[in-house]
Amino acid sequence: MLASDTHLTIGSLLFEGIDQIDLTGPFEVLSRIPNASYRLYGKTAGAVRDVKGLRLAPDATLSDAPQLDVLHVPGGFGQQALMEDEELLGWIRRQANAARIFSVCTGALLCGAAGLLRGRRATTHWSAFHLLPLFGAIPVNERVVLDGTWLFAAGVTAGIDGALRLAAELRGEDVARTIQLHMAYAPEPPFDSGTPESAPPAILKQARDSVADITSQREITARRVATRLGIDISDVSVR
Repeated sequence: MLASDTHLTIGSLLFEGIDQIDLTGPFEVLSRIPNASYRLYGKTAGAVRDVKGLRLAPDATLSDAPQLDVLHVPGGFGQQALMEDEELLGWIRRQANAARIFSVCTGALLCGAAGLLRGRRATTHWSAFHLLPLFGAIPVNERVVLDGTWLFAAGVTAGIDGALRLAAELRGEDVARTIQLHMAYAPEPPFDSGTPESAPPAILKQARDSVADITSQREITARRVATRLGIDISDVSVR
């Protein structure tokens, strides 16, 4: 936990095709952390649309970002187009030299493409979880995974849980509990279908089929990334 009089600079990556809850769920938490500033950073100053069309705008560009104390890397289908974008990957690497990294959903794949997951315990969305070894990561099938100064949240809404865990790491559990109370975050889902293990088989198959194309694209790209990074994947099975 950091001293409360230490000001924190927190930034989130924004890109076309982001999943807005990967961003806005953690925003509800991170923007409430005391003595901290929060900004959104994009490749350009222009607005983008999330995977379902919600319009979002950055506060500044990547080149305008200072060295952050916390970098939040969300996911979404748009992640696929950035997996070999050296401008973006280099920026993530430079930020990771000093910042705590908070990855949500397939934001983990961007961190992997930047070469930052080797030997690191990590998680991501269930549809991409099997790809983590291609980046040299150690897959951990948990909703939130802490590895040193890195924190990973699994899919979509897990970003809220991860952000609360991060708030506790930064400012203590009392601050995190207070934020949770202000958010009235006490989930009671009407169905037990939020993980592959709990979803009915027919629902799981339908969900897997609906993301089969993007999952296949991600695997092809991940294998190219592994080759570029010199990661031995000869013994890696992703099926």
